[in-house]
Amino acid sequence: MRVVDYLVQAVSALGVRHIFGVDGANIEDLYDAIFDAPDDVTGVIAKHEFSAATMADGYARSTGGFGVVASTSGGGAMNLVAGLAESFASRVPVLALVGQPPTSLEGNGAFQDTSGRAGAIDAVRLFGAVSTYCARVETGADLPDQVARAVGAARRGGPAVLLLPKDVQQADLGEVAPFRLSSRTHQSDRAGTARVRDALARARHTGKIVIIAGDQVARDDARDELARLATALDAAVGVAPDAKDTYDNADPAFCGVAGTMGHPELAAAIRSSALCLLVGTRLPVTTRAGLEPLLSECTVASVGVAPPYFPAIHATSTDLSRTLADLAEKLSGGAAESERDGSAQPPTPLRVPDSTGPGLRYRDLVETIEAALPEGTDVFADAGNTGAAVVHHLRVPRGGRFVVALGMGGMGYAFGAGIGSAFARKATADGTRRTVVIGGDGAFFMHGLELHTAIEHALPVTFIVLNNNAHAMCVTREQLYYRDRYSFNRFRPAYLGAGVAAMFPELPAFSAHTAGELDRALRYCLETEGPSFLSIECDPDEIPPFLPFLTTIEQSRNP
Repeated sequence: MRVVDYLVQAVSALGVRHIFGVDGANIEDLYDAIFDAPDDVTGVIAKHEFSAATMADGYARSTGGFGVVASTSGGGAMNLVAGLAESFASRVPVLALVGQPPTSLEGNGAFQDTSGRAGAIDAVRLFGAVSTYCARVETGADLPDQVARAVGAARRGGPAVLLLPKDVQQADLGEVAPFRLSSRTHQSDRAGTARVRDALARARHTGKIVIIAGDQVARDDARDELARLATALDAAVGVAPDAKDTYDNADPAFCGVAGTMGHPELAAAIRSSALCLLVGTRLPVTTRAGLEPLLSECTVASVGVAPPYFPAIHATSTDLSRTLADLAEKLSGGAAESERDGSAQPPTPLRVPDSTGPGLRYRDLVETIEAALPEGTDVFADAGNTGAAVVHHLRVPRGGRFVVALGMGGMGYAFGAGIGSAFARKATADGTRRTVVIGGDGAFFMHGLELHTAIEHALPVTFIVLNNNAHAMCVTREQLYYRDRYSFNRFRPAYLGAGVAAMFPELPAFSAHTAGELDRALRYCLETEGPSFLSIECDPDEIPPFLPFLTTIEQSRNP
């Protein structure tokens, strides 16, 4: 057994069925091992290592397990950094296998040397800044222990990186026990949980309780337990922008999104509450914007893997499914508990200035998309004005996953992540479930041609690009904060639907200029067995439902 054979066997033992990456001289032995391995592990070649990393990220988010990415040395390794940084900031378990030049050449002028020797870039230091664990595997004998350490670190939340010199990859391990995934252990904060439980018990007798759910609820697959706790407390429930799928968006208790893309119903609920319970969110700026004064006037409690940035009664939980189940059991049966049936109206949208430019308006197009999505659809939204509109206006289909990358907010993330998620679904009984990726044209020009990977593998992914021929959020910032004197962020028109159709003649590809065209094209795309593409013409000057922008406009009108 070679080192690379052991690595592929370890990936299989993790329950991972796809290794995403871009091939190259110093990682090709891993692909050789994939070819000889049993059919349960497949290598997927991406078009760029950033997208390969986001594919692994999306794969992990949809499975609740690990994602695995591989790259060669040099520029390939450097391209991984931005993708791993998103996984690091969002605590997504990704294992990165990064090829390196042979050990005999390290520090001796090796091509793509990142050994840190003789003035070379130090890959351990570089990747150490965006990972929970990073190590150079110096010999084959070191590998089993390093794999175990890396997996354990990633399991706690975030990427782990193994740097693999080419000669070490080829080394013969001899007789070695196969990798086995150890049982998962969870941290139990009994004292903290008791304090949170007591605070909830007191608050339910003095007023209403509001819950703000974060993305750890999705990572721990604790949606059902969150719903039971909300019912037990008769609580109103809001969600962080990157956690919209953690609670039924049509439930009567749902009061919208928190923070910069938030809804007034949630602010009103907090204003009249006795306690706000944060579940699986640290309450970063994007989640707490506009809510700080209200939260300072009520008791704040928290359960999650790390304490929030806002002062709170906190209980550490590395498994919210267990902690929330325990709280629901202890707090059920109280006078406040009630059954909540039916479906609620969508939360009230933020009022934005009228837009008179070309194309469709954000609210209209998102509501048209929402109406067409069947239950169980997974939605991946990209950054910028597009992401703000989707987070604010879209009600997530029941049973579907919703992901927006707010860790680093890198443009183009959604294209790779949506593809990775579709691979994960394809490997399960959910293989026909459709994934919808929604991004702007700026994000498309960065990493949108990863749709080629979806075409190569006939994945059921619909790519929706909001085309305003601009980096629209930057245009808005130029207008609001720099006196609208110039723009570096408007571009010549590009006809994406026609262009993609010409590149891939067998791919259903459309452009929509009206709501009717959008509805017809989208329904056709969603019924297509494989991938499809849809470009929607939009106004680059429309102000999105983004609280900092709207506050600035209001202040300028009422100085």
